[in-house]
Amino acid sequence: MYRVTKALNHNAVLAIMDKSSREYLLLGKGIGFGRKVSEYIEPTEDCRIYSLSSDSERGSARELLREIEPKYLEIADAILDSAKQEFGKVDRGILFPLADHIAFAARRIRNGEQISNPLNQDIQVLFYKEYKVATLARKLLEEADGILLDEDEIGYIALHVHSSICDEKVSGAMQIAAAVRECISLIEADVGKNIDVQTISYNRMMNHIKYMAARAMTGEVLKLDLNEYMEQKFPASFQIATTVCRHLEQHLNIKLADIEIGYLAMHIERVYADEK
Repeated sequence: MYRVTKALNHNAVLAIMDKSSREYLLLGKGIGFGRKVSEYIEPTEDCRIYSLSSDSERGSARELLREIEPKYLEIADAILDSAKQEFGKVDRGILFPLADHIAFAARRIRNGEQISNPLNQDIQVLFYKEYKVATLARKLLEEADGILLDEDEIGYIALHVHSSICDEKVSGAMQIAAAVRECISLIEADVGKNIDVQTISYNRMMNHIKYMAARAMTGEVLKLDLNEYMEQKFPASFQIATTVCRHLEQHLNIKLADIEIGYLAMHIERVYADEK
């Protein structure tokens, strides 16, 4: 049982768990309708319960809650529901920073302030499923506020979605996206032109660089060594792959296994073949 401390709107209440001093946010259709302070309620199965004792990069849940309108909490909750359907599980602790970001985005749009996301195209490739889930924010915010989110804003929300399914902070996902973008820029400079982002080989290469960084962070090592073959057969691709791997090490402060060079060279060679 929970004892209501405040009804935020028809679908959200703050409540203390019975026989404890811990306060929670309860979200569910109609859960706040007609509720009075000190009233006891039993959450239904479809009710989501969020602890106010969690912390994030953007501050404590309790502090964020003071500044977030309930409708943005509901939007963030719906996005997390969609992410759970897509990925199977989510860390709902991301609710408050996600809602805070959506509220801030709405405020910027109302004030006519434009925010750019130079990594948005890369985010769409690297976090494709997360981006697909994040597009729900556009529909929900338009219904709630009459505000239309642009693609750049959706890209930032996608990083929050990614944070909810991985043990990785939003800033960490942004750092990886930036590192991958710089690696692609090195390859494009070597090719002499921008690479067509619509090709399958480009998408595979982008994701390979992302997972290459992830393997370095987790200590996973590939088994098949392609270095000797790729260096002899495709020396140009092997050379730029070496450069890219060293750059990625410096950017993310990681150590890549030498065996990664051959695999990356293979992906680069495929892109080169598409560009010819």
